[in-house]
Amino acid sequence: MTGLPVTVQRLLPDDTATAARWDAFVMACPEATFFHRAGWQKIIAEVFRHDCHFLYAESHGVIQGVLPLGHVNSWLFGNSLASLPFAVYGGVAAVNEQAALALEQEAQAIAKKLGVDHLEFRNVKARHSDWPTQDLYVTFRKPILGDDEANMAAIPRKARAMVRKGMKNALVSEIDTNVDRFFAMFADNVHRHGTPAMPKKYFKALYAEFGKDCEVLTVVGPDGRPLSSVLSFYFRDEVLPYYAGDDEAARDLAANDFKYWELMRRACARGMKVFDYGRSKQGTGPYAFKKNWGFEPTPLHYEFCLYKSDSIPQNNPNNAKYKLMIATWRRMPIALANWLGPFVVRNLG
Repeated sequence: MTGLPVTVQRLLPDDTATAARWDAFVMACPEATFFHRAGWQKIIAEVFRHDCHFLYAESHGVIQGVLPLGHVNSWLFGNSLASLPFAVYGGVAAVNEQAALALEQEAQAIAKKLGVDHLEFRNVKARHSDWPTQDLYVTFRKPILGDDEANMAAIPRKARAMVRKGMKNALVSEIDTNVDRFFAMFADNVHRHGTPAMPKKYFKALYAEFGKDCEVLTVVGPDGRPLSSVLSFYFRDEVLPYYAGDDEAARDLAANDFKYWELMRRACARGMKVFDYGRSKQGTGPYAFKKNWGFEPTPLHYEFCLYKSDSIPQNNPNNAKYKLMIATWRRMPIALANWLGPFVVRNLG
């Protein structure tokens, strides 16, 4: 439908019919990701209380592109409009350039009306060579092979040895029916790293909103003690482990490597074709861990349109100005950290 008139509309929160059309488009559009799904609007608005502008371009009643946007106005971390807060991928997903340009122009108009400091598109592929780009992040993706033997053989020797160590330790993976065990380990894990935890209600909302496409896998020891857990998203033929947490005993028992092997094994049985290890910052422990599993990094193209600043914001733990905050957070009692964390993290996006 290139060349036909394109109009840009906003997905209203209670418009279930259009949300269904939106999701049908997302499932079919090659540029779309799990984070383009309509359900994120409800989660961002209800859990984090941020205004959303979920835009879609259509021609003669047929959706040609979507652009989910969230407005995060924080006195701590600035005023931004992003696609998409709390997501690693975003930006425009469209089947033609006409729709993509119409959506981006509307996003810029909204950004100026809101008076934000910047507009951010968390693109997988570059779109604007003249926009400032955040080159801190990469993603790791790799095909899931046809059977367990082939997938095990594809894991490099050191990581494979850790998986087998987990097996020898009689570790077992279980699919949970709620987020309780996951959240306990996740919150403890991020606290040890000196960063605030997402609220538990966020994970409950993900579980409720995305149903079978949001899954919690927990690794337990022979005594039944939870050791490691991961919350994953399923999208088309891909699995994306997105949030994870570990008990302090997990490392010695190889529960972390075993966890990802079990996720890959189960995803293979489910017919998945791609294992998306997700985003990492270059030069970090998670980056090295994924490389050790034989995954190669692919740069992400986070592009910014700056309105009130001359540089891209650096709201991440690598920023030296947050070192004291991180050190303080690590010393904070975990009960206090879990209470205070949601007030901080909602401002990060």
